[in-house]
Amino acid sequence: MSRTEPVSISAIDVARVDDRPLWVEISGNEVWWDEPRPHEGGRRCVVRRRADGTVEDVLPKGWNARNRVIEYGGRSWRSHQGSLVFTNWADQRLYLCPPGGEPVPLTPEGPARYGDLVIHGDEVWCVREIGRDRAIVAVPLDGGPLRVVIQAQHFLMNPRISPDGRHIAWIGWNHPDMPWDATELCVAPLDGTSGASAEEAPLADRPYTVVAGGAVAQAEWRDARSLYAVTDTTGWWNIHLVPLDLPPGAPDSGETGGGETSGGETASTGAVARNLTPLPMEFGDAVWKLGQTFFAVSGGSLVTMYGTADRRRLGVLDESGAPPREIGGDATYWSPTLSTDGTHVVGVAASPYRPYEVVRIELATGVRETLSPAKNLPPAELLPTPESVTIDGVHAHLYPPLRSPSPEGTAEGPPPYVVFVHGGPTSAAAPILDLEVAYFTSRGIGVAEVNYGGSTGYGRAYRERLRHNWGIVDVRDSETVARRLLTDGRAGKVAIRGGSAGGWTSLAALVHSDVFCGAVAHYAIADPESWAAETHDFESRYLDGLIGPLPETRQRYIDRSPALHAAQASGPALLMHGLEDAIVDPSQAERFAAELDRHGGRWAYLAFPGEQHGWRREETIVAVLEAELAFYGLIFDFPTPEVPPLVLRGPNP
Repeated sequence: MSRTEPVSISAIDVARVDDRPLWVEISGNEVWWDEPRPHEGGRRCVVRRRADGTVEDVLPKGWNARNRVIEYGGRSWRSHQGSLVFTNWADQRLYLCPPGGEPVPLTPEGPARYGDLVIHGDEVWCVREIGRDRAIVAVPLDGGPLRVVIQAQHFLMNPRISPDGRHIAWIGWNHPDMPWDATELCVAPLDGTSGASAEEAPLADRPYTVVAGGAVAQAEWRDARSLYAVTDTTGWWNIHLVPLDLPPGAPDSGETGGGETSGGETASTGAVARNLTPLPMEFGDAVWKLGQTFFAVSGGSLVTMYGTADRRRLGVLDESGAPPREIGGDATYWSPTLSTDGTHVVGVAASPYRPYEVVRIELATGVRETLSPAKNLPPAELLPTPESVTIDGVHAHLYPPLRSPSPEGTAEGPPPYVVFVHGGPTSAAAPILDLEVAYFTSRGIGVAEVNYGGSTGYGRAYRERLRHNWGIVDVRDSETVARRLLTDGRAGKVAIRGGSAGGWTSLAALVHSDVFCGAVAHYAIADPESWAAETHDFESRYLDGLIGPLPETRQRYIDRSPALHAAQASGPALLMHGLEDAIVDPSQAERFAAELDRHGGRWAYLAFPGEQHGWRREETIVAVLEAELAFYGLIFDFPTPEVPPLVLRGPNP
């Protein structure tokens, strides 16, 4: 095809389909969900679909259902008798919004943040965060004073009250662990009437029971005497049935155990829970947002997502130990939010040809209905088809370009490729429709998404490959895929790009490998030691596991720092950062740019006021994509007249 033909996906196409619904809920005969609004300043609006099929906004304009608990946020809203309970981004307070009315605050002004909301009676129970202090609190919906119910581990999530109101379950963990390293599923008594703690006081100094360990990602009550819990004690995130009356001295199967704790001390009872899904598949994932749901209880069965990072299915599971009955249809990936009323399940699904959409499925028949169909999608012929491969033990998804990037339509040799590196780094890339990928493949640039060692979706052993090896394994695995593309003749040149932790890998690969001709880093970590000192509480000890504890392993930080080795860069870098980023400070990009400048490297740095960790505004998404395309035009040597020019600082090549 000729480059002059109007067959490319535009940046505005990407911006208008960017991101996904985060939370869904069946409320009576209605379905509620939230959706991103890049064209409204990046706010999240809660909508509902009525029984007659009409969809309307529940959250008035100017309000943003989002919070900053652990900076990445948590479940930000719930429905209650036709009203909306939500956290507002601007002031982080809890609000009650009656139908057709204006939001009314439920919590006072101040530094507190609230997230991971659940409704219990006439209260909303949630995680409250004030600085580095966290507690589970109960907030009356009539505006009364809140009560602190649980103060236990440093981090808390998943507050769940038993069906009889006599117990509360939660998941907690402490530094230096992350929630995918080790957590505790805890149970404590309530008074059974008001839902208050048994002594009308926080449970910080009184015994509570730890009923499961491993990396517990979610727990729900089965009945008043047992819970379902997703934990990875088998090496995979499987669903376990956890009884509360665990007998002491029971034989230990190496699955899940229980114990008593007071003030954070635990002692195992040797009790054992039953694995309902003894399969080498993931029924959970890394918890980056508090309140994610990987399964939902539906009477005597569960609706659950399961699989690997190459495909995540949806199925119905009973307690027999049989594999789930698949009901997900042609969707190949499900986002971690589910809601069921026993007849239907609602979730957020995607495939290589459809972005994330809200879907309702009848449990008995599998009949499926898309409730939020994506609009203004590009023609199917502009969408790439992913190829999931494993190259020397490294998982990746390949997206070949749809045409040549040259103006004449005939390339001189193989096309250029870009290795996309996901963030986290405890995360994964799924082979689904991503218009960011399609934006480049429609212009003749191939994409290889690399799920390097450390990625989720392939079991704990694959995840643990990155332990103390961040900046080595992720770089080597990205390089392995890039070199295979080059040696097989699929690529002529290869660049690398990523955001956050993916930006770190991109910059580390640029300075510690000679295979990449350039790097694009979105809100990237560039110097790990300074980042560890300046970042937020949730990730302040993350590098203990990724690189090593400080100061004992400081030399590793020095050896792997992209900023301290900028003189070795194998090509230019494009750095882009939001100026309100509380997770990775913009100074990280500025340090790397300064070091490149000092050593005669080539670079460009774009800063975006009003943006945090990730792009949410339509105008930012457009500017970022067009700058990235212009950068690839420079390093891959093809013209990009359709986007504003980009000027690289530093000496001409």
